Amino acid sequence: MNISDRTDTFKNPQNFAAQLAHRTLVQERQVFLQFTDLTAVQQATLKKLLANFDVVSQSEETQIQTVIPLVALNLFITQFKKHFADQSSAQTALKAIYEHHTVYWDYGSHHRDLIEAPLIYGILNITPDSFYDGGRFFTPENIKAQIAEMVAAGVDVIELGGQTTRPGFKEVSVSEELKRIMPYIDYLHQTYPQITLAVDTYKYDVMKSLVATGYVNIINDVQAFTNDPRKLKLLAPTKIGLLTMHSSRNTEYQNLTREMRTFFTTNLAQLTAAGIDRTRIALDPGIGYAKVADGYQDYAMMRNIDQFNDFNRPTMIAISRKGFGAKLFGLKKDDRLPVTLIAETYMAIHGGNILRVHDIAETKQLVKMLQTIYNGYWFRD
Repeated sequence: MNISDRTDTFKNPQNFAAQLAHRTLVQERQVFLQFTDLTAVQQATLKKLLANFDVVSQSEETQIQTVIPLVALNLFITQFKKHFADQSSAQTALKAIYEHHTVYWDYGSHHRDLIEAPLIYGILNITPDSFYDGGRFFTPENIKAQIAEMVAAGVDVIELGGQTTRPGFKEVSVSEELKRIMPYIDYLHQTYPQITLAVDTYKYDVMKSLVATGYVNIINDVQAFTNDPRKLKLLAPTKIGLLTMHSSRNTEYQNLTREMRTFFTTNLAQLTAAGIDRTRIALDPGIGYAKVADGYQDYAMMRNIDQFNDFNRPTMIAISRKGFGAKLFGLKKDDRLPVTLIAETYMAIHGGNILRVHDIAETKQLVKMLQTIYNGYWFRD
């Protein structure tokens, strides 16, 4: 038995049918597999197995073609091993195909598969003026209590923020930003070394101090790291993961999706040309950073998240308790969790795999439920 990956067959479509096939494979993150040199028994066994995955397949003589969702491919590999225990080379081929298509993010010492397990990325703003939690966590006691609660709830990453970038924000000095966050960088590293530490900052001098600690594994820059050439020179030799954000506060678009794609294409090229490995880069569409705050561009960015799946980079969902809850439903900040979870679920299904949130426990439930459904196939013992 031989297995080949045919997913790129339609990469340069020559007709509408091929264009449609390519679009479906990329946007829905599906893998097109071809099994050849099958015996009659192998073909019958494989057809039965594929039927359990509710996928479309086509048989011709000694071969079968099929399409399997990437999120279910590891489960398929597990079942394949049970039915074809003697086909070690075929098992190896399937695993290599999964490795080729899955979405990894490298940050610090982590090589994280975000298809296998999306990232729960917790927000901790140590500011008086952030849009949701500004002023809530501004004393050592309640900051440490919030960190403990986030860790107990199962957070993967805690992102410290000492400078808000909410609409109409006022910039604070580098020294003030560092004064707010540095004590808790040390505290997190010493007390919770298993938690990945991220910082939300757009200032080069802050980044320089973060790199010097050796403790920070992710930097989130709303200015996409390209406004100051010193940033990339600083970060290139490190193993820090870069979360690069698209912002349209100073731009009005003719075609939102097309111009967002152009932005990320250019930005990825700039970062990699500076020596940043592509696997260290994650994307943030920048919901809430439109020219008109809480305007209809935000909903377009929620909807079009699958338009960036072909970059094969992690994409952040950063909509926690944002203003759409007020615009659509008149909800106060403390009442926006249900609509946040609904919007996050839609975006996670369509390609988002880093969930930047205030509410860790509820987001963990969301992710576990989705992962359970994704692999909700039944096999008779």
